[in-house]
Amino acid sequence: MGHTNSLIAMENMKGMSHSVSGWDTLGAILLTAWAVAMWGAVIALALANRGRAKPWVFNGAAAVIGIGIVGQIGHLQEHIAQAGYWIQHPNAKAWMTPWGTGLAKGYGQVDDSKPTLGMEILHLVGNFIFLAGITGVVLITARARKTTARKWGKMGVWMQGIHGLEHVALTLSVALGAKKAIGLSTWFGTLDAGAGAATYRIWWHTIANLIGSYIFAMAVYHLWRERATVRASFEVPATVEPVTAPVKEPALVHMNRPVPGPAGAV
Repeated sequence: MGHTNSLIAMENMKGMSHSVSGWDTLGAILLTAWAVAMWGAVIALALANRGRAKPWVFNGAAAVIGIGIVGQIGHLQEHIAQAGYWIQHPNAKAWMTPWGTGLAKGYGQVDDSKPTLGMEILHLVGNFIFLAGITGVVLITARARKTTARKWGKMGVWMQGIHGLEHVALTLSVALGAKKAIGLSTWFGTLDAGAGAATYRIWWHTIANLIGSYIFAMAVYHLWRERATVRASFEVPATVEPVTAPVKEPALVHMNRPVPGPAGAV
């Protein structure tokens, strides 16, 4: 999911109670299960899509895309909410939605000595749910390679893949003990705490996710327009039993045998 930097997250965490509710824990577990299930489906569908066409792969990829859309709606609204709060309070302490805060607290139980780790894990999981959804577009168009939907899908995988690597770097740096999250959106940890760092980080991730969401939306739009072509690429031709033509016996050719003449002359 989109987020502020680790400094922003720490400011939020300082204002939180150290107690974690059962709902926070359950939410973190369910969100993780969601991401794992989606990537399990992506891998299974990619393997099954080898060889001859299988119609059920089309339905499975469509389901992955649909679930990815739902996940990205939640992901994007968190970004928009944070950016909206910044517009109204540009110099105030960074803010997150209550559900985002609760999920971060749930993930924070992994290592409560690192107050920003839960926030980073939440963002990492959310972004990989988004990446799985847009990967579904590439899977479903694997047999319709000239479609516009596939071009948008591949573009989205590249962009969101890079964004995902950014979150891997941010999460690992905090997990391994860095005082600040290290990544492109933190100038590799060189930004000092304050309004400037918060502003840069909030808008870096908001813009990145707006662009990613637009690409995903265009991929889905063209997939809908080209759905007949894409579905047809998964159709299995009906098996036709070969018809064996009856074999005609060769006609017997009767040769006229010569009749012997007188004295054996022919």
